[in-house]
This record gives sequence, C-alpha cells and structure tokens, in this order.
Amino acid sequence: MQLHPLTALSPVDGRYFGITQPLASYFSEYGLMRYRIRVEVEYFIALTRTLPELAGFPQAREEKLRSLYLNFNEQEAQSVKEIEKTTNHDVKAVEYYLKRKFDDYGWEKHKEFIHFGLTSQDINNTAIPLSLKEFLTDWYLPGLEKIISRLTEMAIQWKDVPMLARTHGQPASPTRVGKEIDVFVERLKRQKDLFITIPHAAKFGGATGNFNAHHVAYPDVNWKQFADAFVQQLGLIRSEPTTQIEHYDNLAAQCDALKRINTILLDLCRDMWHYISLDYFVQQVNPNEVGSSAMPHKVNPIDFENAEGNLGLANSIFEHLSVKLPVSRLQRDLTDSTVLRNLGVPLAHTWIAFNSILRGLNKIILNDKRLREDLENNWVVIAEAIQTILRKEGYPNPYEALKELTRKNEKIGKDEFDAFINGLAIPESLKEKLKAITPFNYTGI
Repeated sequence: MQLHPLTALSPVDGRYFGITQPLASYFSEYGLMRYRIRVEVEYFIALTRTLPELAGFPQAREEKLRSLYLNFNEQEAQSVKEIEKTTNHDVKAVEYYLKRKFDDYGWEKHKEFIHFGLTSQDINNTAIPLSLKEFLTDWYLPGLEKIISRLTEMAIQWKDVPMLARTHGQPASPTRVGKEIDVFVERLKRQKDLFITIPHAAKFGGATGNFNAHHVAYPDVNWKQFADAFVQQLGLIRSEPTTQIEHYDNLAAQCDALKRINTILLDLCRDMWHYISLDYFVQQVNPNEVGSSAMPHKVNPIDFENAEGNLGLANSIFEHLSVKLPVSRLQRDLTDSTVLRNLGVPLAHTWIAFNSILRGLNKIILNDKRLREDLENNWVVIAEAIQTILRKEGYPNPYEALKELTRKNEKIGKDEFDAFINGLAIPESLKEKLKAITPFNYTGI
C-alpha cells in the first residue's frame, strides 16, 4: 500500500490535504530538510566572511550554494533520506548531503566548515522557528485577516439591525446584529496584535550553548556577536544564554496565543450555529449538496461545526506543545525532538478551520423577518428600560412593579405595557416617553 490521500492515517494529509497542502513546504519532512539546508548554507556563507581559512572562497559561488535550498526538491530530499539510513541521524544526513555536493562542485577543501562547531539543535532550533515565522507571514496572518475582514463587512452591513439578545439563553435587552459581530472583530484584532509582538527565537551556541568548540578553535572571534548577527539576518532573535536547546518559552507563548485566537473563533462558530438554529441567519443553498442523508429539507451548519471540531483538535495540541517544550532534563533530552515534528499539525487543523469559517460566513443571509418576529414576541425586554426611567424619576419600587407584570405566564405585548403605563401615577409627558420605547429601538449605543 502506497501513501496518498486515501491511505494517509491523518486526515490533514488525507481527506483535507487539498486544503492543507500549503503547509507541506514548511512543516513536512521535506520542508524541515529544506530549512535545515538553508541554515547550514547561510552559516557557511557567514563563516566565509569571518574565518581566514575561508577567505579564498569566491563570493561568486554563493548563488550556486544558495540554489541548494532554493531549488531543493523531493528527489533531493530522498537523497538525504538515503544517507540517513546509514547515519540514523537526520541532521548529520543533511551535513553529509552538503559535503557530497561540495565534492561534486570541486570544493572539497572547504567542506569541513559545513556544520563547523555546531550541534544538531543549532540547526533545528533555527530552522523550525524560521519555518514557523515564514508560514505565519505567508499564510496564517493573511488567512486570519480574511476572516476579520469578512466579519468587519458583516458588522458594517448590519450595524443598525435590531436583534433580541440572549443571556443565559433567555431573552434579554435587545442589541444589534452588527455590534455582536463587531465584538469578535475587536477580540481577534487585539489577540492578533499581541501575537505578532512575540519574538521568533532561535538557539545558536554550540553543543551546550557556550560556543566551546568555536572558541577553542578561534579564540579571537567574538562568536556571540557573530551568532547574533547571523540569526538576525535570518529574521530571528538569538536566545542567550541557553543550554543545548532553545528554551522554547517564546514558542510556548506563540502556541498559547494561537490557542487564544482559536478559542475566539470557536466561540464565533458556536454563536453562528445558534443564530442559524434560531433562523436569524439562513444559508445559501447549493442545489447539488446534500444536507442530510435522510432528511431532504436540511441545510446543516456544517462549516461552523467542522471548524469547531478542528479548532478543538488544534488547541489540544497547542496546549501540549506549550506545556511540554519548555521542560527538559538538564541540558537536553530528546522529548522536544519528536514533539516539535508535530508543530505543523495544529496549524493544519487551524488552517482547515479558517477555510471552513470563511466558507460558512460567505453563505450567511440575514433573515430580517425572523429577527423582527422574535423582538415582537418578547416585549418583556423593555421592562428594564421602563423601571430604570421610573427609578430616575423617584417612582416607588419600580423593579418590583415590572417584575409582577412581566413574570405572568401569559404573553405580554405592547397593549399590556401601555395599560401598565397608563395606570402609573406619573405625568402624561413621562407616560408618552415610556410608551415610545419598543424592542426595536431599545438597542443602546
């Protein structure tokens, strides 16, 4: 049996691979190899400008050297994998792959400066945050912005449409459709702004973070300054001091921030699901789609349901990443290695959810008739307004008076409120003011 979307164990590589395919170049085994080669190549180029033994390496060769990661493909990745069968070490396989390329190019005398003085985690803990940063920049943040933009359009379009609010699931003071959507816009914007302030941190400092090998070979080179500049050139910041590994505190913060954004989106999905169930929103019908295998009339809110499920899966993995990665045994253990390989998995589930949410939002049509019916059937919600004004006017026990009126087991509408107001010992002008309040205009600011 060969691996393809029908045989993949994970749905992110199977059923949903058409959606998640963009993540493969960042987080797959192939993607990790490509980023490792990029770090190794850029490190070697930086060394050519620092070490006397490499002073004779022509700058003209840099373009060819960079082509090793710029043109890296699945066939080349398979070559690395073949080397790993012998080394049983994935980073060492990348080093040997590059050394073979140097042999092919006739650069043998320089090849021992590949991976010079480094440990595996100098490569991994630089390649992985770089791949994460570039995925977030290229795909995640634009995808999130599309959702925010669509919600903003809806908030503006429906900013004046009154809607019955529900607290504890019960009818409450009316609100506006646009305002309720704008709440999610503001929440997402604030968490996005917080998220992008978290630095993308790399570890680059040799076997136990002290530049031992670098310093013993070249004691006159300021290796901290070199490493800071090198990592910064890649668009990252260097953590210092460290053990053999990056301490992952910033990555944990990023996972927590991604989880918070997902939680807001999950909250949005549940609200949309409820609004659809209340018929406040209806969904555009695709005549070729089937909503239910048994009930022909149904158009299920499947997009929001699928998104909710994928957001929950993503958050459970983000949670594990954020609590596990910062914890290690002394200078290093290998638990981070197997866990880090799953960084793309919660991002894939998140990406599936992004696509489902946007598809769901684009199907929604406002059902103004149903919104008005619900307000008309719940005149009791203006009791708050009437008793508040009566309090302001010094009327005795207004809350209790409205409570007695509105808690009867019968429908209370405009006529009942008008009769109640007419029976109050208050000026006529105040009675008219109270009668002007309706569920359709009592929507606040």
